[in-house]
Amino acid sequence: MSKRQTVRKAVVIFMFFLFPITISWLSPAMPVLYAAFAGVVTGAVIVFVLQFFTSLFLGRVFCGYACSAAGLQECMMRVSDKRIKSTKINNIKYFIWVPWILSIVAMFILYGGIEEIDFSAGTVDNWIFLTDLYRYAIFFGVIFLIAALHLSVGRRAFCHCVCWMAPFMIIGMKVSDLLRLPRLRLKANKDTCISCQQCTKKCPMSLDVRTMVKTAKMKNSECILCGECVDICPKKAITYKFTSKS
Repeated sequence: MSKRQTVRKAVVIFMFFLFPITISWLSPAMPVLYAAFAGVVTGAVIVFVLQFFTSLFLGRVFCGYACSAAGLQECMMRVSDKRIKSTKINNIKYFIWVPWILSIVAMFILYGGIEEIDFSAGTVDNWIFLTDLYRYAIFFGVIFLIAALHLSVGRRAFCHCVCWMAPFMIIGMKVSDLLRLPRLRLKANKDTCISCQQCTKKCPMSLDVRTMVKTAKMKNSECILCGECVDICPKKAITYKFTSKS
């Protein structure tokens, strides 16, 4: 394992252990509840907005290098390393995301608009989330969902199917392309590729990286820029580039 991957995995696993604290800022429920009853823009809303804006220049780096759910799924790959073969499941998250976004907007409109911005809204006892049985049930329910999807569907199935944060970054990347903004991307030299398939086998998002390299089309909305393919390639056919060209 390369030094970069050792550090990356250590970081996401550490973020998973911080999940009892950070869950309030990653929760899909907090923005709806506080919009409805208090007109408050919560820390979670701020985080989601930041994910959109950072994705304009960094793509889905958050998913590969900082996500708490990624840490659990990295650990789960020791138990099951099954690849996901169908791309159809990638669309499921949008059937969750669109009604969720509309409900947040509707709540703010129905209950009088934005009253305040409070980054700590929804957190208690020095910002620790797990303070009662109800919150423990929510936390372990999320953990169970992530693990169950990984075991039953395949690698990082939670990211493919359910994640409410991924669409913010995917939309951000599309806006970035439209505006031709420079962004961190993967670039491939198809002439160097020896078709060893190591990049495809290693990809945690089950992408057909070898075909992407051979066609020199590395653009994929499900790519989390983790760099596994970059580091495993024996011929260094894949590299990171900060460029506006897809």
